[in-house]
Amino acid sequence: MPAQQAPEIYSLEGKKVWVAGHRGMVGSALVRRLQSENCGQIITATRDDVDLTQQYAVRSWLKKEKPQSIFIPAAKVGGIYANDTYPAEFLYENLMIAANIIHAAYEQGVEKVLFLGSSCIYPRDAEQPLREDALLTGPLEKTNEWYAIAKIAGIKLCQAYRKQYGADFISAMPTNLYGPFDNYHPENSHVIPALLRKARLAKENGEDGIEIWGTGSPYREFMYVDDCADALVYLMKHYSGEDFINVGTGSDVTIAELAELVMKTAGLSGALRKDSSKPDGTPRKLMSSQRLLTMGWSPATPLPEGLRLAYDWYVENVPLQK
Repeated sequence: MPAQQAPEIYSLEGKKVWVAGHRGMVGSALVRRLQSENCGQIITATRDDVDLTQQYAVRSWLKKEKPQSIFIPAAKVGGIYANDTYPAEFLYENLMIAANIIHAAYEQGVEKVLFLGSSCIYPRDAEQPLREDALLTGPLEKTNEWYAIAKIAGIKLCQAYRKQYGADFISAMPTNLYGPFDNYHPENSHVIPALLRKARLAKENGEDGIEIWGTGSPYREFMYVDDCADALVYLMKHYSGEDFINVGTGSDVTIAELAELVMKTAGLSGALRKDSSKPDGTPRKLMSSQRLLTMGWSPATPLPEGLRLAYDWYVENVPLQK
């Protein structure tokens, strides 16, 4: 039985809401989800409208648009290869995005802000499942520490502006996400879009099976992005506090198990091949979502169903890069 819903403490009805990073996977899901909230206006901006890494541009845009609440999923994102190859870009751009929006939101008196972090903020060897109080208790995973440090800074900015100025700024930490508008780049994608791409390519080429990086033994938790968007809207309406909140499913699978599910989703037969020369990354990353679940929210999309939805969208909307 799901827990009783927490009381609503902030209404989005009639409000002017900015989704920063609306073209991304999470941002686009938030725009879809907010359409059922009777917001006064959902506003978006492309990089041509405002460069989020430039402080003056962000301040000027917010002063002109005057949103009453802001979701911040905007970020430079990528998988292990991208994080390890472009550390300066991942650290600098994500630091600037967080600092510029959060500070400008305070200056303009924005009623509420939700900053989106990442499960990679947790120490590499933290006890599983990962609880919110594990933050900063040990070394980070080296392959994505640049992104993690920027996200930790964003969390701390929200906490600092709440502590010093009483700003209603909150943070949420989603688990690994997938779904429509994911990044299917051949080198810079996360694990699910990378596997979906491999399976689609193998199927089109008449090949059997796919290859995965590493041993396939690490465990990962995955959430369909529309579930995440629903959770973020729920937190915006039902939560106000200094502590960030984990957003996850509470269950995980090995990368090898995931790859088998992907092959099944794509209708691909054959054996799974493992390239053990490639890194595995963190051995396990399962988050405790107990705090969110006790507030009365739970996910709706099982992994097999979510993979089918994601694969169907990918095939229909993204040309296959070979």
